[in-house]
Amino acid sequence: MRLKLLSPGEMNESQRQTYDESIAGKRGKPPAPMMAWLNSPEMARHATRLGEVLRFDTIFPAKLSEIAILVTARHWTAQYEWYAHKRLALAGGMDPKIIDAIRDRRTPAFDDPKAKMIYDVAKSLHEGHSIEKGLYDAAVALLGERGVVEVIGLCGYYTLVSMTLNTFEFELPEGEVPELA
Repeated sequence: MRLKLLSPGEMNESQRQTYDESIAGKRGKPPAPMMAWLNSPEMARHATRLGEVLRFDTIFPAKLSEIAILVTARHWTAQYEWYAHKRLALAGGMDPKIIDAIRDRRTPAFDDPKAKMIYDVAKSLHEGHSIEKGLYDAAVALLGERGVVEVIGLCGYYTLVSMTLNTFEFELPEGEVPELA
């Protein structure tokens, strides 16, 4: 870990308010990257709020939103993010074969057209830095404008998370081994 993470007793008032707000939220605990973001309390507050919305309040169930998150973690080779969201994807009902394919940089076989579309949009954003017109039109037709906006939000927010976790070298919990090569 490159950054000393503050314990609640070491936090100033602004940091502590953000920390307490995160505990009172839907997660019930502070997300790991927030502990680094607390060095900029206002950024931490807003990023954590955005993360809570994207985790719990999109139009997608977990097994769909986790596709965008896992594609993002894989793109950034974010070991901690992969570890955390692989578990959430499995708990949300995602087929382990889809997770393995994303891990191995293979295109998964999807039964659900929305799942495939989220995957295609996330891959396009990360690899092509945009969404070409045909894919965009198909995504809007299938996911709606709100769905497209939320997939972009998931990819963008979890890019911030992945960059934070990688830059500050967050370690996996004891006993866990990195899965991404």
